[in-house]
This record gives sequence, C-alpha cells and structure tokens, in this order.
Amino acid sequence: MSKPYSEDDFSRILDAEMTWRRKELSDIKAAIKAADRFSQTPLLKAIVAMSYAHWEGYVRTCANRYFEHLTLRKRPFSDFERQIYVNSILGRLDALHRGRASVKDRCKLVNDILDGATKRFSFVNDELVDTRSNLNTDVMNDICLICGVDSGHFETNRAFIDVLLLKRRNNIAHGQQEDIHADEIDDFVATILALMEYFRTLVENKVYTKTYAA
Repeated sequence: MSKPYSEDDFSRILDAEMTWRRKELSDIKAAIKAADRFSQTPLLKAIVAMSYAHWEGYVRTCANRYFEHLTLRKRPFSDFERQIYVNSILGRLDALHRGRASVKDRCKLVNDILDGATKRFSFVNDELVDTRSNLNTDVMNDICLICGVDSGHFETNRAFIDVLLLKRRNNIAHGQQEDIHADEIDDFVATILALMEYFRTLVENKVYTKTYAA
C-alpha cells in the first residue's frame, strides 16, 4: 500500500479510494433501475447499507491517511497545531479511566504530557479515528475535532445523516422493514458522495496549505 509522503501522494490515494466506492454505488443504482418491482426491494435496502459503508469507510480512510501524512513529516509535536498533541494523549486518558489507575500511573501520565511536546510525532493510536460503527453527526463532529477541521457543514446535514442514512441503515441491519423508493436513490447517493467529498476537501486543504502547522 502506497504512503502519502507528499501532498500529491495524499490526493492520489484519496482519488483512488473514491473512484472504486463511487463505481460500486453506481453499479447498484444501475441494477435497481434495470430490476423489476419485486427485485428492486432488496436492492434498495442494499444501496442504503452500501452507502453507509462507504460513508464510514471513506471518512475513516481520509482521517487516517491525513494523520499518516503528518507522521511522515517526522517533526516534533511542537511543530504542529496543539490538537495533534492532544490527540496523542486521548487514548491514554481513556485507558486510565477504564483501569482505575493508581496515583503513580496518573502522575506518570501528567509528567509525560508536560515533557512530551518536544518528542517526534511518529505514531497514531489505531483507536483515534473511531467511527463507532455508527457514524452519525455527533461522531462526525468528534472526528472533525481531532482533525482540526470545521464540522458546521455536517451539522447542517444532520437530518440527512442521522435519519435518512443512519436510521434507515440501522433498521435494515436489524432486519426491520424500511420503505425506500427508487425515485429518491439518485439524490440519496449524490448527497452521500457530496458529504464524503466535502470531508476529503477539508483534510486535503489542510495538507496543501499546511495549516496543521503550529
């Protein structure tokens, strides 16, 4: 798997990721339009489930590749915006909270925080970009926060993300009946792809303008 060493590498990786995802959704749309009324029902459910899968997968990929690009700069935390250093501490805070850490462990964490800004940013916790298998607007806000980008556009689309996409997908995943009409699929898929592209643009702009720097 190629690494996003340069800005152009980063863009090419995200282009390739979007291309195959877009094609899969286009192929299912074509199958829906060619199917008879009875065959359309399961295909309509499938495209909702697949749309969610690509929404979650692409957002996670964009965010993870963004942080990978930053680690490849091989620079200290002090050269980056503060959120990058904050992110490096979040996982340890969660672990301490879950484990009822001793005073000694808590003191070590505080000292590591105070001393760590000069260390090189070279590792990203695998759990940092956590979609929680339920990428609703609140979770998207968290991902935008750790990436240092504005989440306002996703708030504006909360009704679509949380109801038309998430609620439907969850109902389908749990075997519940869901009424989906073939004539809404073009707009539905177009909106999903636009949201995916919007997040990609947010992190890509940070890479090209280097606004991740301190």
